Amino acid sequence: MAARNDFFDLYRHGFVRVAVATPTVRIGDPAANAEAIAALMREAVREKALVCVFPELALSAYSCEDLFHQQALLEAVEAAFALLLQRTRNLPLATFIGLPVLVDGLLYNCAALICRGKLLGVAPKTYLPNYREFYELRQFTRGDVAIRNEVTLAGQKAPFGTDLVFRHLEQPKLALFAEICEDLWVPAPPSSFAALAGATLIANLSASNVVVGKHQYRRELASNQSARCIAAYLYSAAGSGESTTDLAWDGHAMVYENGSLLAESRRFANEPQITFADLDLDRLAADRMRQGTFGQSARRHAEETTRFRSVEFSLPLPRAGALARQIGRFPYVPSDPATLDTRCEEVYRIQVHGLVTRMRTTGTQKLVIGVSGGLDSTQALLVCARAMDELSLPRRNILAYTMPGFATSTRTRSTAWQLMRTIGATAEEIDIRPSCLQMLKDLGHPYAKGRRRYDVTFENVQAGERTSHLFRLANQNQGLVVGTGDLSELALGWCTYGVGDQMSHYGVNSSVPKTLIRYLIGWVAKSGQFDRQVGRALERVLATEISPELIPGSDGAKPNQLTENIIGPYALQDFHLYYTLRFGYTPSKVAFVAWNAWRGKDGYSLAEIRKWLRVFLERFFATSQFKRSAMPNGPKVGSGGSLSPRGDWRAPSDGNASVWMADLSRVPAK
Repeated sequence: MAARNDFFDLYRHGFVRVAVATPTVRIGDPAANAEAIAALMREAVREKALVCVFPELALSAYSCEDLFHQQALLEAVEAAFALLLQRTRNLPLATFIGLPVLVDGLLYNCAALICRGKLLGVAPKTYLPNYREFYELRQFTRGDVAIRNEVTLAGQKAPFGTDLVFRHLEQPKLALFAEICEDLWVPAPPSSFAALAGATLIANLSASNVVVGKHQYRRELASNQSARCIAAYLYSAAGSGESTTDLAWDGHAMVYENGSLLAESRRFANEPQITFADLDLDRLAADRMRQGTFGQSARRHAEETTRFRSVEFSLPLPRAGALARQIGRFPYVPSDPATLDTRCEEVYRIQVHGLVTRMRTTGTQKLVIGVSGGLDSTQALLVCARAMDELSLPRRNILAYTMPGFATSTRTRSTAWQLMRTIGATAEEIDIRPSCLQMLKDLGHPYAKGRRRYDVTFENVQAGERTSHLFRLANQNQGLVVGTGDLSELALGWCTYGVGDQMSHYGVNSSVPKTLIRYLIGWVAKSGQFDRQVGRALERVLATEISPELIPGSDGAKPNQLTENIIGPYALQDFHLYYTLRFGYTPSKVAFVAWNAWRGKDGYSLAEIRKWLRVFLERFFATSQFKRSAMPNGPKVGSGGSLSPRGDWRAPSDGNASVWMADLSRVPAK
């Protein structure tokens, strides 16, 4: 892609705006239909779209039936198509248009791709329905029996066939393929093989009629095909104006990206409609690269994929500004409340199942856990309680310890006690200050001599003492130490290595980010799985600021050391982690997406995003991998990834962040 210097332009970051259009048609009036199509094309250009898809046979209307065998109609179609090419020659838009095309005395139901007045290619429909409402074999010929591979239409010669992939020169990740309606309904759609041949955007020009429940089936088909092909799927169905002699039409248009719905039209509209979506081509490329079986499938079907012909076309990228696509601020947390409840329950069950399996395998009946009164240890304690319930063991087999140190606040200490007691664990307190002070004396640390030296040694002595106690308590009670550290802390290296909170026998939170843990605790509090006393304790945890509580302050009632002031807001760092880990985005693209998600009310400025992204990149790529390389076992809960060195993330401990920092420099300060 040509170099661009506008950070705020979506095309600069691998996005492409597309449109699915449903004009109001006049049956057998190609001239009027051409005008309607041209009007929607102009609207697509005004909105900075690069690709537009119209319905099946939109130039003539689909429901012409035997009128397709009338020479007058076919000549009118070609004349209208020629006029459409002429009138749109200055429109910078690649457009798929449905029309009947006569070749060597055979009539084909086709999708023609046009761009700036030029015919780029014509793709005939492969599978013609001949059942129930449709009898296309009465009027049309299957596209895969065509002998010619070139056609002349409206005075222009262009490639013809079911094997055309249109490749955009200015954005090499954009490769277009068209199939038509029924082609999607068959067991092996043509688009499956086109995707293996490199197509990333699949257009479906459809005239699917509507019956009760069919719209949902269409959604499932388009969603599934986009996911199988790891592609964008643009579907546009016939609507207003089609004949309702025996059928009805709802004008259903939708855009999917790798299984996710990006945009959908309003069904049963009585006026022309155009629906826009911003596709993320980098996301598709990243997923294809990571999913090795995609490449294996391409090799297995080499005979089918190598037959495809590439048609290159040039179309300068417009300047479109910010994304129209909705970017959620919390990528690990579903925005829909119903989906969120389901997600929380599923994550919770995975965590519990993982711990139960480890206990059964080892024969362990006791769990040892440190409870601080913060988010992570609270979630881990809830998992321990439910695991005991599932194994029909008493919750008193959870040996829970709160271990106040030099900076523990009265709030978190009392919250820890409230949690341990209401859960029903065996609750105890161990004051680690004497043992910490002894170690500081052994080390000759200034704090042991009365000086206020709060350095990393001072902090890690406390973290190490807590973990050392837990492991020895596990030895003494034949139990397992349950880790409480989460995915966000692992990503940022915000944990003490070895004899510290980085280590445990089993880490139930190891692939759960901080933002999701907060929602998980809130969900448990509302779900009624525990009694009201536990719910009140959980609400108190959620109201407590995040702190390691390792450095003393003047006020012992609340934490003095706030984590997010040091390593950045977890909401923002989890956002950075998701798009870095899940899709491998460049830092400049991560920043662009974050700016689109977080700008505005209660958000973050670009300067803040840039600042904390720099912190994230340095910690993630340069300084923290050695901790992740030695992390304990723990269940993976989501497709957003985990950082297990045995699973999702294998990286060198001696890496550096220079290339990521260089790319970050492309992000403006404001």
